[in-house]
Amino acid sequence: MSTTAEHEEILRGVMDRWKSGVDAHEPQQVASCFTEDAIFQGLHPYGVGRRAVAEYYDSQPIGLTAEYRILETRRVAEEVVLGYLGVDFSFTDRPTIRVTLSVLIRRTADGWSISHYQVTKLD
Repeated sequence: MSTTAEHEEILRGVMDRWKSGVDAHEPQQVASCFTEDAIFQGLHPYGVGRRAVAEYYDSQPIGLTAEYRILETRRVAEEVVLGYLGVDFSFTDRPTIRVTLSVLIRRTADGWSISHYQVTKLD
């Protein structure tokens, strides 16, 4: 049986790659963190797949950065980890946006990737 520390390590590995791509404004790098059929819900209408993820992050302003905190994690199946995170998206020209983020991380032949991404904006 896996431990919470192992779940967090899996989640952190994927989310660190995601953060690196967001911070560098590299939409293709961000998209590579997702499965081919990922359901993606940012703050705009949802999309499916890596192309939708890349388009979403390509539309974000240069200088956007993300800081995340893992709030909860669960292993819901042998090949699936659930993550619930707090994320602060910072900009160079406007106030930070605070959100909660739920992700399902799935193990594929290529390693662990995000298969579901759901953001909720906090007021």
